[in-house]
Amino acid sequence: MTDEETPASAGGTISAEVTPAPNGDLAALELHPYDHLLRSEALPHIWCQGCGIGTALGALLHGFEHASVPVEKRVIVSGIGCSSRVVYYAKTDAYHTTHGRAIPFATGVKLTNPTLNVVVFAGDGDLFAIGGNHFMHAARRNMDLLVVCINNFNYGMTGGQGGPTTPEGALSTTTPYGNAERPFNLPEFAAAAGASYVARWTTLDVRRLQATFTEALARHGFRFVEVLAPCPVSFGKTNKIGTGAEEMEYYYALEILKSRIESTSHVGTEIVLHRPIVVGKFVDLERETFLDRYARVVAKAKE
Repeated sequence: MTDEETPASAGGTISAEVTPAPNGDLAALELHPYDHLLRSEALPHIWCQGCGIGTALGALLHGFEHASVPVEKRVIVSGIGCSSRVVYYAKTDAYHTTHGRAIPFATGVKLTNPTLNVVVFAGDGDLFAIGGNHFMHAARRNMDLLVVCINNFNYGMTGGQGGPTTPEGALSTTTPYGNAERPFNLPEFAAAAGASYVARWTTLDVRRLQATFTEALARHGFRFVEVLAPCPVSFGKTNKIGTGAEEMEYYYALEILKSRIESTSHVGTEIVLHRPIVVGKFVDLERETFLDRYARVVAKAKE
């Protein structure tokens, strides 16, 4: 499937017919085809109305299913923050670790049992502020992990403070007159550090995000997917973008497929307020993983 073959907003919602249960037994109803992948006892979730994290989680669960990853081989590791709460809702082996330490914890899980398909699911602050050093070295090693970054451009859970991805000039509770710092360009950061797979989509691009997770889960090496998600109660409100729906419209008006701008030198992958946002797949390489190299070292040590 190419980027152009799938409209950004087409078919984003998974629907299911609800058949009346016998004797009016509501507990017997299956309300959603992904019910078996969610911990119903933990619902309703904590995310705000208009937040995009649930959409990203749904796309990841779709990817697990369509990449035919056995349930017993799925592991999700998170840190601290809004997006890291996914470990409470996904019905799979999951670990809620300390702030910034999701990647080293996931590395330990993968080294202990290389047959597991390990996903790190965390926010931009968790992965690129306190956890930035861990991200850089895991990418350098080409550790066999899929890292999903929910980028909403601020610390949404703790008050809407500015962070490492807050666009220059953007408002936050700690930058009320505009952010003076240049933010990280996450796709370029990941690629420069050595990631073997790099992609970026918004939560509006549901089918593309589903296809990306399906593809990335079937690969090896350090894979990175940035998901731009609305945070209407903090970033959207503070920067007068509006509601969650209006922030999605903001993305829709600005996003450009990478394949359509490859010959246009003046459009880069950095994110600037009210400027075009380039989305798509940026890196897709087959490279030897850390586990491959480590196995050789262990074999040599046993000689």
